Amino acid sequence: MLLFTFESQEEKKQVNIDENLFPRIANGEKEAFCELYELCGKTVFTYALSILRNVSEAEDAASEAFLKIRTASGAYKPCGKPMAWIFTITKNICVNMFRTESKKAKSRLEDLDNLSALDKISDIEDRIVLKSALTILSDTECRIILLHAVSGEKHREIAENLGLPLSTVLSKYNRGIKKLRKELEGKL
Repeated sequence: MLLFTFESQEEKKQVNIDENLFPRIANGEKEAFCELYELCGKTVFTYALSILRNVSEAEDAASEAFLKIRTASGAYKPCGKPMAWIFTITKNICVNMFRTESKKAKSRLEDLDNLSALDKISDIEDRIVLKSALTILSDTECRIILLHAVSGEKHREIAENLGLPLSTVLSKYNRGIKKLRKELEGKL
């Protein structure tokens, strides 16, 4: 199981992946795989979390995504969008998890109240915001806000990686932030 931690604002950085990593990974270079994981591990986890809305399942999905990336790296075709390819793999894994565990997923909101995994987030306000984001935001709003706030991706990068217009990303981000503010006014 992967353990992910959340970074402070100062530690966030833009994810730039060298497309030459994929052929190296396909050739079995462990260093290349480790480099890829260091570059985008938290972003992949955050993206999975925005879809699954469950920390434990998101960790499993991120782990599975990196296994899939490792085995499929030889099939990667350089197109200037490695994160979009990685997001597609991650999304497909998350969708498959939903399909196979749909019976267990009926009570996701109750699960959020019992998640000890959120205890990894030391700041109580951050924990409340994350919990609220996972419960009150639409899927797209949650995905955009978490990718921006937790992974530090720029709105333009999010738009490119999710295949959405920048204006849509910006409006959904702003709408989601307003929802969170309204929800959190009574909790903080």
